[in-house]
Amino acid sequence: MTGQQSEGDRKHPVDETLPPFKMFTSGLQHVAAMYAGVVAPPMIVGPACGLSATETAFLMGASLFTAGIATLLQTLGFWKVGAKLPFVNGVSFAGVTPMVAIGKAQGPGNALPVIFGAVIVAGVLGFLLAPYFSKLVRFFPPVVTGTVITLIGVSLLPVAFNWSQGGNDRAPDYGSLTNIGMAALTFVIVLVLRRVLRGFLQQIAILLGLIAGTLIAIPVGITHFSALSQASLVGFPTPFHFGAPQFDIAAIVSMCIVMLVCMTESTADMLALGRIVGRPADERTIEGGLRADTLGTALSPLFNGFANSAFAQNIGLVAMTKVRSRFVVATGGLILIVLGLCPVAASVISLVPLPVLGGAGIVLFGSVAASGIQTLASAAMEKGDNALIVAAAVGIGLIPIAAPDFYHHLPKDLLVVLDSGISTGCLVAITLNLAFNHFGRKTADGDAADGTTADDPAAAGHGDPEPSPAPAAVPTDEAGEPAAAPAH
Repeated sequence: MTGQQSEGDRKHPVDETLPPFKMFTSGLQHVAAMYAGVVAPPMIVGPACGLSATETAFLMGASLFTAGIATLLQTLGFWKVGAKLPFVNGVSFAGVTPMVAIGKAQGPGNALPVIFGAVIVAGVLGFLLAPYFSKLVRFFPPVVTGTVITLIGVSLLPVAFNWSQGGNDRAPDYGSLTNIGMAALTFVIVLVLRRVLRGFLQQIAILLGLIAGTLIAIPVGITHFSALSQASLVGFPTPFHFGAPQFDIAAIVSMCIVMLVCMTESTADMLALGRIVGRPADERTIEGGLRADTLGTALSPLFNGFANSAFAQNIGLVAMTKVRSRFVVATGGLILIVLGLCPVAASVISLVPLPVLGGAGIVLFGSVAASGIQTLASAAMEKGDNALIVAAAVGIGLIPIAAPDFYHHLPKDLLVVLDSGISTGCLVAITLNLAFNHFGRKTADGDAADGTTADDPAAAGHGDPEPSPAPAAVPTDEAGEPAAAPAH
């Protein structure tokens, strides 16, 4: 009678569209947050495969282009492909070590074709496994997801610290007072903007902080314009620019392991993002998200790209800004495609100095860790052995971060998994949760040790691991919006 929409007719914030200007600036903020992460793997793999600076720049443009395609597959989707969440995809760091190893083994001429052939096979295998892999969601109760989300944030913080020092530990100014001072200044600017601004300006505080930090860095002397002056206006990532794909068994096995690691991390990321946006990721959502990951991976080598997976830093951005629209991230995907097709535009984004990006990254990545800690608050830590599960998983997950050379005597093939604190921590948390909560005993009051009731199917390893109703797990602020670091 009042003309207002019923609760069932209202669009979920994930499916809402924003005005064009807000859509563009919010999407650009996502691109700014992930740009360094997308171009870093080709910057490492390119020289390892014997590429010149020009060819490495081409590889970076291709990575931006394929990241945009993969992000559109995730956010917009089609058929049963795509999580349809504000989920950003880009080149996975998990593949860097094995790809460098392949490059050294194959030599300059064959390295990239062999890598691309292995990535194609790994992507196709992952696509076929997605429906089965997604069923693992039942083994991700809060004690597991909270641990993994915390490790995601903690694992990303060293990246921000490295950026804050300059990004290149062989550079003479690495860790200089200038670099650290710019990172600290950007960090403070972002916090002040988040505190004093309101509405839309508060939502793009990260972007405004990056712009302010970059402008301040110009007279300081750490903003470099050489890439902008050398970039061409148009550049298309020619299909199979480095040659037709070649298929080597050892390389394929290595990249298939990487694909499984990426699928594990993406599953954890989707569970985290689903809680943050108030649309918990169920089995169907995860299946669609994994299909988008793996299809994007299989298509990437066509345009000279690598394996794609979730970018956890953008989850922190969603949590902080409370902009939950998947169409904002889709806009970011379109921007990535434009950057891949227009090297000049990509060079403008690259003007942001790494110390400036590092200062903002501390806030972003810390937000992810804070979300994980709040998830653990709902994990019935006082019951059963949940505290022991968290202690063991976090301890193992921190090994690659606190002691990077800890596993250096082990076979290199194992390092694909062991060098990822997220992957090892996730596997430990899942295994111990199964041992203590699913196959273990129940408490005297009839509750399972993981905090679910005895008649809850999740307690027996069946059904959804989320409490019901799920949306109630996301707290709101005074305006009725989800809090920046929601309880999981």
